[in-house]
Amino acid sequence: MQAQDDGMSSTIIQFTGVIFTQDSTSVVPGVHIYLPKNGRGTTSNPYGFFSLPVREGDSIIFSGVGLKKRSFIIPKHEEEFSLKLLLTMEEDITFLDEVEVFPYPSEAMFKEAVLSLELPYQKEFDNMNGWLAQEYMRKAYSGLSSGGSGNYDYQMYQQQRAIADKYNRPANNLLNPFAWARAIRDLKRDSK
Repeated sequence: MQAQDDGMSSTIIQFTGVIFTQDSTSVVPGVHIYLPKNGRGTTSNPYGFFSLPVREGDSIIFSGVGLKKRSFIIPKHEEEFSLKLLLTMEEDITFLDEVEVFPYPSEAMFKEAVLSLELPYQKEFDNMNGWLAQEYMRKAYSGLSSGGSGNYDYQMYQQQRAIADKYNRPANNLLNPFAWARAIRDLKRDSK
């Protein structure tokens, strides 16, 4: 196969491989294989396998959560338009600084301290909560019907999200301002 790229002819190669841990005892799923020059890539499957069309001289970056980045340049290749690679990835362990937690002596004191805080964008949150109130949403969507195509679209969206989120870590709600807003609202409601 030949392809034109900026007026130069280069061979397209099917680049495949399996990614292993450093001791080569197990495979590594969810590793990102990325071609920065072309802005495209893939991810290794649950068996550590990947496949990607590349050209001679392409630079490829392998990265993953908890792994050191590796790079690889596709060499000049004379065989049948395919290149196979067994790659080992090294762990990248990061140690965090020690954190001391000073708890409040009682739950009541904790609630009092949290409730005395005011969020920087409280008016915007109140406005958003007003628009997203259950009564308003029920009234706004009461006229919409969910037919066969709506149910199909929703199911396809759910499957797509499940596939996309398969290798992502769950969200950290300690950094989510909406989660904090809900927690403070619940604390206020419970203290009344």
